[in-house]
Parts: sequence; structure tokens; C-alpha cells
Amino acid sequence: MILRVIVALFAVLVHAQAYTDIAKLRVFAAKNNVSCIFVFGDSSVDPGNNNNLITDQKVNFLPYGKDFYNGRPTGRFSNGRLATDLIAEALGHTKTIPAYLDPNLTNAQLPNGVSFASGGSGFDDLTAELSNVISLSKQLDYFRQYKARLGRLVGKKRAQKIVTNGVFLLSMGTNDFLQNYYIQPTRAKQFTIDKYQDFLISAMTKYIKEMHVEGARRLAVVGMEPFGCIPLIKALRGTVECDDVYNKVALTFNTKIKTLMATLKPSLGIINFYTDIYSLILDTVQNPRKYGFIEASKGCCGSALEFGPSCKGLSTCVNRSKYVYWDAVHFTERMYKIISEEALQSLMKTLA
Repeated sequence: MILRVIVALFAVLVHAQAYTDIAKLRVFAAKNNVSCIFVFGDSSVDPGNNNNLITDQKVNFLPYGKDFYNGRPTGRFSNGRLATDLIAEALGHTKTIPAYLDPNLTNAQLPNGVSFASGGSGFDDLTAELSNVISLSKQLDYFRQYKARLGRLVGKKRAQKIVTNGVFLLSMGTNDFLQNYYIQPTRAKQFTIDKYQDFLISAMTKYIKEMHVEGARRLAVVGMEPFGCIPLIKALRGTVECDDVYNKVALTFNTKIKTLMATLKPSLGIINFYTDIYSLILDTVQNPRKYGFIEASKGCCGSALEFGPSCKGLSTCVNRSKYVYWDAVHFTERMYKIISEEALQSLMKTLA
């Protein structure tokens, strides 16, 4: 009985602390006029833009969305919400970031931010072409359409203020390396891995400058994950260990991203912040119980090889919150929650 009371009291205290932190965060966001989030990227932040594309890079079917509101598949590559959804809720804007191409997107949702991200995309537009998804170039075209629509809704002056005070979040890169360089070695025939990284940085620089022209003054970049630890890669390698070569590529690319970002404020006046998910994810995979997980080597859906269409209709693990990965490539909502907290800390440190 005493033990149960102690556990119950501890749960109440933790719950109360969470509310306190959220309250402080929202005061912080209001103080810094953080209007909303504009999301660009790949499947890590795509809430369903791929649903109506002719591509196999979409997941608008169960068991995806099993833990989303009403157990509804939306096109999110997870069992529930993404890190961007959780960030937006923490800031007090909306519980979910809608997909710009969602036919049910309403005018009322526009001022709270949208996602232009597309599963399978990358900094290299060829990466998107290989999977017939939305390139970063096209994502920016959609953002321009969004700006015009927002201007008609709230007026050009207020629309520009919303854009200027918004955070442009960029999360992609894994597909460039895995899909476009290693699995389908299109770019490997043209570049060494070091030169391809430089090519991607050049493309990234170009698109950030375009965002700046469109009004971006706050930029959040999510670093590369240790993609050598993805369950699919381990299964294909026939090992339980992470691929050190792939992880070294991710780590090197992250260094180049940070070098680029150091130039953005003096050259363009863009306030930017970098979220290091590499260290966080690697530590989680190597020490899952430290973060409350019990499984970090395989996905919750099916066996270790299924993701996307191959996961359709399969059974899943019972306790999704104990798994780091939802399928053979993507994270569970619980892991995205941990990533979102890391990103919010990065935001607060930069704007403080």
C-alpha cells in the first residue's frame, strides 16, 4: 500500500512538472513572438503530403496511425504523432501540423503552420525524383502558394509578420545517402562520399537562401541521425551492431551542416539553431532502458524488415511506447517525443 502511494505521488509530481514546463515554454514562445512552424523535409516530418501521389512512399493505412487520434492513419510514418506535431502543441499552436496538400486543410489552420514535407525526399532533388515524391524545390513552391493564400486570408501585412516570426524547420538527408548514394548508387558514380556531402551542402545553402527571400528569419535544422543504426540496415547486414561506416558519414555531414549554419546569421541575418539528434539517438539505441525502452534493434511492426507498404495490415507489438522504432526505418511517437524535447531545448537556448 505504501509503495503504491509513493508511486502515485511521484506520478502526480512528474505530471505537474510537465505542465509547469509547458506553461513556461508557452510564455517563452509568446515573449519571442514565435508564431508557428513551417516544416520542410522527408518522412520524419511528413504528416500526409504523399497520400495522393503515385508513389510507394506513403502510409495512409493501418497499422500506421494506430495510436493517432481515433486510431486513424493520416500518412504519418509512425504509430502516432511526429516530433513536429509535439513541438507545435508544446508551443501552444496546434496539436498537429497539417499537410499542405491535405484536401481537408482549412483556412483556420493556415496561421498555425503547415508541413510541406514529403517522405522519400532530400536536399538533392534527384532523390525525390527516384521515388516520385515532392522535392525540396517543389516544397518551396508550395510554400509560396501558401503565402499567397495566407495573405488573402489575413492580409499581406499580417501574413508577412506570421512568416517572419515563424520557425522554418528543415529535417532531411537520410534518403540522399541511403537511397540515392548507397542502395541506388546514382550519385556514387559521380561523387566520392565527401564530394557528395559538399554537393548536398551546396544545395542546402541554395534553398536556405530561397527561404530567406521568402521571409525566413528563424531556421531550425535537424541534424542527421546515425542511420547505420536503422533496423533495416542491421537486418540487411545480418548484424545487431550499427554500421560504423554509415554512422561516420552522418557524423561528418553534421559537422558540415554546423559549419554552414555558423555563416547564416552574419551573412543573411537568420537566427538559426541546430538540433543534434545523432548523439541522442545513438545513446538511445545503445542504452534503451535509460530512456524507458526495452527494444531498440527492431521495429514494432512485423519483423525487422517491413516498412511502408510491406507493413500494411501486419500485427504490431503490444506496448508501442517501449520500442524506439515503429517500423524498420521510422520511430515511434514515444521516440519522437524525446526528439521534440531536444529540439525545444535547442530553440529556447538560441532565442533566450
